[in-house]
This record gives sequence, C-alpha cells and structure tokens, in this order.
Amino acid sequence: MIYTLTCNPSLDYIMKVHDFSPTAVNRTADANLIAGGKGINVAVMLSHFDVPVTALGFVAGFTGDEIMRQLRQWGCTEDFIRVEDGLSRINVKVKSDAEFEINGAGPRLNTTDVDRLFAQLDTLTADDYLVVSGSIPAGLPVTLYSDILSRLTPRGVRCIVDATGSLLNETLPHRPLLVKPNHHELEELLDRPLPDIAHLLDGAKELQQRGARHVLISRAGDGALLLTDDGRAYTASAPHGIVRNSVGAGDSMVAGFLAGLRNDGDIESAFRLAVAAGSASAFDDWLAPKDAVCRLLTQIEISTVAL
Repeated sequence: MIYTLTCNPSLDYIMKVHDFSPTAVNRTADANLIAGGKGINVAVMLSHFDVPVTALGFVAGFTGDEIMRQLRQWGCTEDFIRVEDGLSRINVKVKSDAEFEINGAGPRLNTTDVDRLFAQLDTLTADDYLVVSGSIPAGLPVTLYSDILSRLTPRGVRCIVDATGSLLNETLPHRPLLVKPNHHELEELLDRPLPDIAHLLDGAKELQQRGARHVLISRAGDGALLLTDDGRAYTASAPHGIVRNSVGAGDSMVAGFLAGLRNDGDIESAFRLAVAAGSASAFDDWLAPKDAVCRLLTQIEISTVAL
C-alpha cells in the first residue's frame, strides 16, 4: 500500500475573478472548493492511476469532514486523525491577471495527536510506501518528519519526502527513497545558485551524500533532472502546453514516479511518467486525469547525463 501524510490539509477556495481590484467589490466568474494539501494531491493523482492509496493526517471541524468526504468521493481511502480543537484550514486562491493566495493556519495539535499518528505509522511494513510532504502546523515538533523516518526506515518502509528547508534536510540521514525539491527549493536548501544542469547535478549529488537515494528535481518549463541511487543521471524535456495551474504539479510528479515504480520498477519509465503527470496537471485547472497524462508521454525526451 502507498500512504500519504498531510499534516495540515485544507479546503482550497479557488476563485476566478476578471480584472481583480483590491479596492473594489469583486465578483467571481467561477469558484470551486477543493480539498488540498500536498499529500492529498499525491493521493488523488495516484487514484487517477488506479493505484490503491490511503491518505493519513489530521483534520478538525466541519472543514475536516468535507476534506474526508471529497477524498472518499475521489476513490481514496482515508484514515485521518480527528483533532477536537479548531478547524481544518481554508486557503483562498484568487486567479485573475495575477494570482493571490491567503492561507489559513489550521488547528493546533499537541503531543497526544503525534502519539496517535505514530501508532498508525507503526502498522506499516516493508511492503509499504509513505509519502511525507508539505508544511507542518503549529504544535508539532520541527523534527516530525525526521522522527517518522528514523522510526520507519529501519523497518524497511520506503519513504518519500517532498518538503523544504530543515524539514527535508533533517530526513536525509534516514535514507529516504526519493526526495523531490524543485530548482528554487534546492538553491535555498544549499544556499547557492544552481544556474544550469551541471550545477543542479552537483546539488543532487550533495543530497545523496547526505543520505537521499533518488533525487528528483523539477524545473518547471525546463523539464526535470533525476539522479538515481545507482549513479545514473537523466534529464527530461517538458512537453508543450499552456500553464493554467501551478498548484499540484510537483505533487503530481511524485505520484507519477510512484505509479511508474509500482507498475514495473523501471526508473526511466517512472521518471517519464512523473514529468508527464506534473506537466498535465500544470496544463489543467486541477489535478490531471490519467488520459491527459498519457497523451503527453510521447512528447517527453529523456537523455542521460554524464557524471
């Protein structure tokens, strides 16, 4: 089974507004209320590929009820921990000539909630994958992700990390199966510019030296770079299309990579599917359906990179 962990899920209230003005009364041309959070996005994309997945995390209040309802509607199994204090957050996203976002804080969690999460995770086995991604809410220890990996990796659970800064860095000694920073996140983590493939490859090697196995770097319209745990490096071109949505593309890449690994275990095929999934979601209003991903596969050129 593949499990995803979303510690601070949300309801994303996405509004399209023509000619948005902060000093005027604006009216929506279209609006949707969609469950969000990086782990939730991964789970939904995996369900689009007909891959069994269970979404874990914390929810609270009536907004948490709606998050769980939507996940079940999309074909995902969910086993969220209900928190009594507060509400799962609502994030407001306005799409006009530019994009504006206001993200809520979410409920405050405590050590008892963490203990309940660890009890869930202790049931995972070496047959399972766990995707930990996104930020963590107030009340949880900043070492949460590294604590999880230190607990699960020795038991053979294959962990994937899509986080930033210290949340990612502290997991590396615990040998995550895959880490997926984007270009800019990697620059921030390493505190230096990475202007081209050679520099990005050096950055990926540094993450491997710190403990990561596969390193997948998304590069938006410039494609992606993959450094594998057996020392192979690949680049992928990005397919052509009009970007309509920046939310969930990186999460779709993680889902595509996992779906590819689960299908036949071929790293190059998994990489191609990852880039197709990320691109298809970027070209869609939301997370792309499977047929949209498959249509892009033939456009993606994979090249090997000399180390």
